[in-house]
Amino acid sequence: MAYFERLGPDSFRATEHTGGAWRTDEQHIAPALGLLAHLVEADRDRRRDQDGRERLALARLSYDILGTVPIDLVRARVRVVRPGRTIELVEAVLSHAGRDVVLLRAWLLQTRPTGEWQGSALPQLPAPETMPRWDPTTVWPGGFVATADVRRKQAEPGRALFWVRTSVPLLAGEPVSRLAGVAGLLDITNGMTVREDPRDIAFPNIDLTAHFFAEPAGEWIGFDTTVTFGADGLGVTHSIVHDERGPIGTSAQSLTLRPIAARG
Repeated sequence: MAYFERLGPDSFRATEHTGGAWRTDEQHIAPALGLLAHLVEADRDRRRDQDGRERLALARLSYDILGTVPIDLVRARVRVVRPGRTIELVEAVLSHAGRDVVLLRAWLLQTRPTGEWQGSALPQLPAPETMPRWDPTTVWPGGFVATADVRRKQAEPGRALFWVRTSVPLLAGEPVSRLAGVAGLLDITNGMTVREDPRDIAFPNIDLTAHFFAEPAGEWIGFDTTVTFGADGLGVTHSIVHDERGPIGTSAQSLTLRPIAARG
């Protein structure tokens, strides 16, 4: 079973594998982010095949999470905000029962050979097989977290290196790019090295922005992640994103910190 099943041109049914961590009857937003990235790519390919223009790569994915969404039927729409031959800005919106729940704005850029200038000072992650397996369901409930295969090396609460993969397809019966598959895992980072027990304090993210300078490859996606809580109810989860070749981009999430009533 996939995270989503297509019901029509713009309608999709979320499956039990999207079950959330804060509430198991709501979707974990991670698969929905991947679905929107896939729909942006599908719209790009359809338009560019029609006029013969070259393919553009997704360089930035900026998501605003407008609310929670149940495990139910959702709809999506895509529009080009800024068309162009070498640069485009595309918007995709996910809605439930007439209410928008996620807004994506994606910059698509022309690619060209620049290998002679390639380079980065970002450190590489240790390989997945060198890290111990970690079971995220010891911290989090929900169908989505249960689908994640995680290898993790935690330095301290709120600071960890980890790799994630999943055997669950993003969309049933439909080919999906590796980038869209990775986009469907990015939002997991906020829960992979918690600073505090989520039974004591909620720290959901209200957005996620990812920048890519290389398209991902391979089954593992790696993260060098730091979670920071401020003194006034705000926080940030920041990650360097890797595939097994090395760094490929960054992601960041804004957090709202909300103490939970004392336990029992």
